[in-house]
Amino acid sequence: MPVWRYPHLKNVDPDRSARAVIRDASISFKEAYEVCKVIRGMMLKDAKEFLKHVIELREPVPYTRYKLGMAHKRGLAEKWSKWKTPIGRYPVKVAKYIMKLLENVENNAVNKGLNSDRLKIVHIAAHRGPYLKKWMPRAFGRATPWFRVYTSVEVIVAEV
Repeated sequence: MPVWRYPHLKNVDPDRSARAVIRDASISFKEAYEVCKVIRGMMLKDAKEFLKHVIELREPVPYTRYKLGMAHKRGLAEKWSKWKTPIGRYPVKVAKYIMKLLENVENNAVNKGLNSDRLKIVHIAAHRGPYLKKWMPRAFGRATPWFRVYTSVEVIVAEV
């Protein structure tokens, strides 16, 4: 069995921070990477508000790395200077999973006695999980691929 550890951040006091993780979630790694990149460094309440807008399809997530062949979004063109790209999408499933993760880390912080209004996301990262390859037999000796992608996301918040 693997041993999972959080990263050791030098500038983060363990008494003034909280952390949470979601392992092997059935979400796209590429979309999770882009969402994590956007909310990294945000205040926790702002990140939750942003994810709520993504789930309601009011604000797209800007894509900077995995963006080949994607259309431009009008909502990002207005925020060109902020996001540096007009290309984006609405990853609703990923946003729901990360929203649940942020609520979990907020509950962990409140349980430690931290003020939830002063929490800032100092670390959030998406990691590739297992990639399951299955094949469904079809007629005439053919087979259809049936692949599953899993992703792990870890987050650390600190009180500022």
